Amino acid sequence: MSSPIHIYSEIGKLKTVMLHRPGKELENLSPDILNRMLIDDIPYLKIAQEEHDYFAQTLKKQGIHVVYLEDLLAESLVKKETRINFLDKLLEESGIKNNDPLHQLLLEYLLNMPPKLMVKQVIAGIKKSEIKNVEPTLADLAEDPDYPFYMDPMPNVYFTRDQQAAIGNGMTINRMTFRARRRESLFMKTILEHHPDFKDQDIPIWRDRDTHGRIEGGDELILNNHVLAVGISQRTSATAISDLARNLFGHSSFDTILAIKIPHSHAMMHLDTVFTMINYDQFTVHPFILTKSGKIDIYVLQPDGKGDVRITPRNDLLAVLKEYLHLSEIDLIPTGGADPIAAPREQWNDGSNTLAIAPGEVVTYDRNYVSNDLLRKHGILVHEVRSSELSRGRGGPRCMSCPLVREDL
Repeated sequence: MSSPIHIYSEIGKLKTVMLHRPGKELENLSPDILNRMLIDDIPYLKIAQEEHDYFAQTLKKQGIHVVYLEDLLAESLVKKETRINFLDKLLEESGIKNNDPLHQLLLEYLLNMPPKLMVKQVIAGIKKSEIKNVEPTLADLAEDPDYPFYMDPMPNVYFTRDQQAAIGNGMTINRMTFRARRRESLFMKTILEHHPDFKDQDIPIWRDRDTHGRIEGGDELILNNHVLAVGISQRTSATAISDLARNLFGHSSFDTILAIKIPHSHAMMHLDTVFTMINYDQFTVHPFILTKSGKIDIYVLQPDGKGDVRITPRNDLLAVLKEYLHLSEIDLIPTGGADPIAAPREQWNDGSNTLAIAPGEVVTYDRNYVSNDLLRKHGILVHEVRSSELSRGRGGPRCMSCPLVREDL
């Protein structure tokens, strides 16, 4: 495992994980821009940071090396030329074109900061009140005079699972669905290209952020070193999954993708909000994504032997998992015990969004006590973390973590 990227399962002992500690971007939220920011509520930053620190400390106590996205990015931007190129691209993707006088003003404003402070600032956003002596544009005067930002905050960055995802010894640098989050994947692209721990490691990019079709890391599950599960969801398109299959097959150990179609809704935005792997033969599942007979639309993608992809429709989740993971039994553990009230309540608070840190050992939110008790009854070791404020962003421990290295099974 000399490579800085090594992920061949969901459950191998976690060795290195990337997080982002929430910052001022949460304080730059207001009720009238929540929809624009894809956030349901405004977390209280002080408590959210305390909860996140508790989460990080829980991982560290298990011997897991925790690195922070903001640190890796700052360490990638030591050279001024790299900072300029990064900021030019970021400003353009923030709607501030290179020929706009504001572009140069914001570029100079950010270049005057040390790299770590600059990274925190671009994540927090730039308020109009922070930039002095700017001539207002027609848009400022006529279209949106009360909008407070030149550069929008990025309150979802603490969900580090989605912008990128490790598969094998490579990564997908994701083209995210909504504009509010699309800039975030520029961070990992910059890290892979310029950070001393990554830039010379010849890391395969299975899909880059400019490729057509949307995909997000919460839909990418590595079931073993041959099989992926990928959600066809609100945030990941079938087009992107087909493209990923063509890039992986024949160029990696992976030869099967189980494309699982889930409801396209905000409450179930990614596959890992309704289905996660927690042991060799155990999975959490939100029971209401299955029919009464346990059916769900699944499309098995495999090489067709002619350089393209063969697609086989299936609909029996248990049967498919047994067949492609070579297991005689599967234990599907229902969120909230399948109770008609507890299940949707705990799923809304990411009861299915478990982070496996070793086979049969997971990190979960403490508020999902029905699901957590059930996990323990099924023999799972559960580490609970605080969640009153972090959960307001609609993401759990798996969403908040980007594993970079796991031990092989």
